[in-house]
Formats: sequence, C-alpha cells, structure tokens
Amino acid sequence: MSGVTRAHLATLWEEIADLEHTLRYVDAGGYRTRVLDIAGAVPDAQTVVLASGTSGHIEAWTQNVRAFAEAGFRVVGYDYPGHGYTSLADHPLEIRDYEDHLLALLDALDLDRVHLAGESLGGWLALKFAPKHPERLRTVILSAPGGRVIGEPQLDRTQSVSAKAVSEPTFENVKKRLQVVIHDPRNVTDELVRVRRAIYARDGFSMANVSALREPERRWRNRVTDDDFAAVPVPALMVWTDNEPTGDEAEGARLCGLIPDGEYLLVRGAAHWPQWEGAAEFNAAAVAFLQKHA
Repeated sequence: MSGVTRAHLATLWEEIADLEHTLRYVDAGGYRTRVLDIAGAVPDAQTVVLASGTSGHIEAWTQNVRAFAEAGFRVVGYDYPGHGYTSLADHPLEIRDYEDHLLALLDALDLDRVHLAGESLGGWLALKFAPKHPERLRTVILSAPGGRVIGEPQLDRTQSVSAKAVSEPTFENVKKRLQVVIHDPRNVTDELVRVRRAIYARDGFSMANVSALREPERRWRNRVTDDDFAAVPVPALMVWTDNEPTGDEAEGARLCGLIPDGEYLLVRGAAHWPQWEGAAEFNAAAVAFLQKHA
C-alpha cells in the first residue's frame, strides 16, 4: 500500500527541526507573504517552490519538504494571498492574481528559474504559469492538478463543507473539510486540523475570495483545457490517484499523455492529496524526477 498511516505522519516541526531554515514574511506584489525557506545541502542548490491547493497553506507539504531538502534542493513553501498567514485578499482571486503573486515572489526572493510543484490549485497555477513564463521554470510537478470544467457534484459538497468550516471553525467541522481531499480519515492529523482551524478563524478571512474559482462563470474563464496540458513547455511529473474525484486512472494517464515531456505517477490509496497520503511513493518519484532535470 502506497499510503501512510496516521502513526507515521510527522508534524511540520519534526520534519524541519534539524534543517537549516527560516520562516519569514516578504513583500510580494503588495502582499505580506509567509515563506518557509529550507536551505539546500549545497550552496548552489536548485530551488523547488511549493504551491498548495484552494484555502491551503505551507503545511500541506509537511510530508515532502524533508525529502526535497535531503536530496540537495532548496525548498520554498509559501501562502497565496488570502491563504494561510499571508495578508488577506480584498477581492475574489482568479488565476491571474495567483500568477502575478508567484512572479512577484520569485523576483522578491531573487529566484531566476525554479522547479514548481503544485497541488490542486497549485497545479492549475503551474499549468497556466508555465507557457507564459517558461524562462522562470525548470520543471513542474502537477499533483492532482485542478481547473478542468467537468461534471463535478463534489464541488457542491466542498463548498458547503468549506462554508461551515469557516462560519463554525470547530475541530470536527475543519476535519470534515480536510476529509474532502484526504481519502483515509486516519491520515488527517491533529496538527493539520489545528493549523487550518486557526487560519479559518482569522479576523477577516474570506472563503468567498479564496474559493472564487469554484463559481461557474469565473471557473469557466480560468478553466484548464487539454490545450493547456499540451502547452507545458518544460518537463512535467503528473501525479494522479485511484480515488481522484475529478477523473479516474485512465483520465490521469490521458492528461499526462498530452504533455510533450510528461511522466506519470499513479498513487493508490489516496484522493486529492497524493503528496500527503502517498508521501513515500510521491517523494521517491518526485526526487528522482527533479534530480534527472537538475
């Protein structure tokens, strides 16, 4: 089984405690942006930037940061505008907002070309960002990328569960929100619930702004198409699961086949967070992919 059980899921502090790192805020496009920066094992280490999903945050990559760092890569995790502990957004966010913020962050950190690993919304961002800014990327990792317009009854459930988690951010309500993306409830850690509960309870936090891409009209004009996969100009690792709510295993393989230089990884026993539930398999494949293109 490729998944991990709760007993083996570490906290973020356990994963980074003995690694050289900083957690700080930088100005990126006018947003006070929270950034976790883990030094690579070598002075000129290439950088992996981690982009999370809708209403997500740096901690979504807890099970992966150490593997990347120990493989010799500098690791940069960050929170989008309105997400995590970055300053709040005052308007509904669309893909262009996330693209502009990422570009500003790369400039603020003086990062020329990076490996971009995106989960869900982060994969959506990577698919749209890569053709526009190929000179800023070495590779992309697309972990259950979002953005396609299909028959998605699960979106209604996600919206209602998310709304309740924000209006009533109890431990149980927030846990139910995380169970939308995590297949095995045992893989939802107390730390993950508590971090997200605190974020949802921030004064001024707006799920409407950070989840605006779920609105049909806005989603349509920002949508990901087959042409977007075909336009990826850099090597890509496409990660899918056997319980992905937006498509079966064959659909994941089909989408990967559209990418000019794409590799496919299927993680079993996971849903929409393969980097979390299939961490061991994900990390091994991602590190091998990055090293091949370093």
